[in-house]
Amino acid sequence: MKNKLITFVQRIINWVKENKKKSVIAFVLLLLYYFAIPRTLFQEPYSTVIESKEGELLGAKIARDGQWRFPAQDSVPDKFKKCIVYFEDEYFYKHPGFNPVAMINAIKQNRKAGKVVRGGSTLTQQVIRLSRKGKGRTYFEKIIEIILATRLELGYSKNEIVELYAAHAPFGGNVVGLEMASWRYFGVQSNQLSWAENATLAVLPNAPSLIYPGKNQIKLLNKRNRLLLKLHQEDVIDKQTYELAIEEPLPQKPYDLPQIAPHLLQRIAKNEEGTRVKTTVDFALQNRVNQIAKYYYNQYKQNEVHNLAILVIDVSNRNVMSYVGNAPADKYHQKDVDIISAPRSTGSILKPLLYASMLDDGELLPNTLVADVPTQISGYTPENYNLTFDGAVPAHRALSRSLNIPAVLMLQDFGVNKFYEELQKFKLRDINKTPDHYGLSLILGGAESNLWDLCRTYAGLSSTLNYFTSNQGKYRTKEFAEINYKNDAEVDFGEESTQKNILGSGSIWLTYNAMEEVNRPEGDEAWKFYDSSLKIAWKTGTSFGNRDAWAIGTNSKYVVGVWVGNATGEGRPTLTGVSSAAPILFDVFNLLPRQKWFQTPYNDLTAVEVCSLSGYLAKEECPKIKQWVSVKGKATVVCPYHKTVHLDKTEQFQVNSSCESIDNIVTKSWFVLPPVMAWYYKSQHIAYQPLPPFKEDCQGTQSATMDFIYPKPNSKIYLTKNFNSEVQPVILKVAYSERDKELFWYLDDVYKATTKTFHELQITPTAGTHHITVVDAYGNEIRRKIEIIRE
Repeated sequence: MKNKLITFVQRIINWVKENKKKSVIAFVLLLLYYFAIPRTLFQEPYSTVIESKEGELLGAKIARDGQWRFPAQDSVPDKFKKCIVYFEDEYFYKHPGFNPVAMINAIKQNRKAGKVVRGGSTLTQQVIRLSRKGKGRTYFEKIIEIILATRLELGYSKNEIVELYAAHAPFGGNVVGLEMASWRYFGVQSNQLSWAENATLAVLPNAPSLIYPGKNQIKLLNKRNRLLLKLHQEDVIDKQTYELAIEEPLPQKPYDLPQIAPHLLQRIAKNEEGTRVKTTVDFALQNRVNQIAKYYYNQYKQNEVHNLAILVIDVSNRNVMSYVGNAPADKYHQKDVDIISAPRSTGSILKPLLYASMLDDGELLPNTLVADVPTQISGYTPENYNLTFDGAVPAHRALSRSLNIPAVLMLQDFGVNKFYEELQKFKLRDINKTPDHYGLSLILGGAESNLWDLCRTYAGLSSTLNYFTSNQGKYRTKEFAEINYKNDAEVDFGEESTQKNILGSGSIWLTYNAMEEVNRPEGDEAWKFYDSSLKIAWKTGTSFGNRDAWAIGTNSKYVVGVWVGNATGEGRPTLTGVSSAAPILFDVFNLLPRQKWFQTPYNDLTAVEVCSLSGYLAKEECPKIKQWVSVKGKATVVCPYHKTVHLDKTEQFQVNSSCESIDNIVTKSWFVLPPVMAWYYKSQHIAYQPLPPFKEDCQGTQSATMDFIYPKPNSKIYLTKNFNSEVQPVILKVAYSERDKELFWYLDDVYKATTKTFHELQITPTAGTHHITVVDAYGNEIRRKIEIIRE
């Protein structure tokens, strides 16, 4: 094409030099001729078309003008080229854009018939006519077509002209272009069409009304068969191919276009309308994941749960491998809503990010005991899913069991503002209000995020760990890159660096090890049916009111994210992450190739001695075990729960020199939890031994061994009414280390009651500020200030 134009321009220059007087007029005419063809020949809007990475059609969206018009392909199948050329323009490869012989013959036939029965147009002229749609079919228009056709031949190759024709020819109804016609009438791509099917489509633009099922079938069949006969006579097809071809039936009922990834199509159409996008989606995997989505939708809709979403990401390149934006619901249940990009309450899905951040910052070790006791913070009272308390639980077990109270207390220690800033680094775009707006509820679903951002975050974590272990302890500056769905796009991961991006690989590895534990309190019995060899790090989440069920899992190669619920936000009693989203997660992972577990990032870990009971750094009197921790883990505090105690020879009583000879005193290290933690901890750990009491004759030894379970310091307590409008009392609770001893209760220094064994007291105080005092038999006392608010 370029050589043609260069030669043409050179001839013009030579002619101008030889004919200077006529050059101005000629030059103007030549400019008009040169620019007669617009840079973009066709201005019509196109359908948005998406394909899998293998080139299979995933779906298409109709063009703005209501036509099914696919963007032009890079090439036209050779069979169609031969069919269209032999039918429309046998001398196509020989003429300069118009065929004088064909035009003269057409004029003669039209005069003889007294009407237009033959056009005599070449394929090039037909391309011009299609681009100038709406123009009348007059002799003057024909002259313009001839001029523009010759210009088109100068600027385009013959193959490009065929491609333009194939992309814009009418094929009946609102079907425009070969590719759409191929799908509409035969349900396959154009390169899969047989000779008979290509011949059928080749004759249609000449008379597109013939395609309507049940009408003009004989005319269409005859036209097709005449073309097939001509192809046989010209030795384009052999006799056997011809005989088989004429036996093929004509198309009948139109085919529906594939809608394999409709919500990905919807996402792409917003930004790249009217284009053909080859995506990163794996065609076979997408179909299998669609089947899983359909299966669970049919199960869950029986419980009035109508929507779900599934996203599968390749960690190595951030490519979307499968995109199911919603369940195959009906129009009454928001089937067109793309849940993957919709902000939803996060439930517990952010807990691993807090755990990893605290490990990375040296504020926590994997086995550090975290309090799990009744808690009230500024009127906020978190509860565990099963409404029980462990007293104290190792941090990694709190994460794997998704306990709420330890998570809230960890966030309180880490700082809401600090964690909020950490989440901003992960670009969780829907967490966009101030930290004060969320408060401690940030870790339990008080914020919203979407499946796209969360999967991108976990993919970035996994990739950070993979790159570090395979590149000699190096990081990349843009590791948390955006997810990619375009097959020809390259993700920019930045430059190599010795500095971590957000989190160090050691803390990520430790977090994934905690997330790999499968046991959960919410229906443990279900997990025995899963294949334990499927080793993935995964986390579930359930939002308040059972409105959102999450499950996100990762191994070294893939991230899978699942959301289940109702797009309307309606909650359902049985909707939880572990029972609704996790089964889908495991089924999808079972479709993917098994992967080895993450390599250990030794360069970002250090081995330390920790207390085997408390999980803190061990001090001298602690029972010790070796454990890998993040590099900053060496700076955490030492065990606060081991103390040296002095006992008598029987080890049944604590003693001191006032009541026992120094020679008879036995010195031991004792694991002692604070009273409230110990109260619940000992019910879960039979081996826990509370401190022995002091001998009665020992002096100056009694110390407080009690604490309030409820209320917490400076609590605001709202007195509510029942259905009978009766004010409900406040139940005060105290944990006390000596079970059979009595406690004496005072309200505003007025004695109220004595309790033994179970230290609980109901009171109905007046509105205002009050002081609760509890005293034991040794004179030890604890006090608490509360504010009562009557509603």
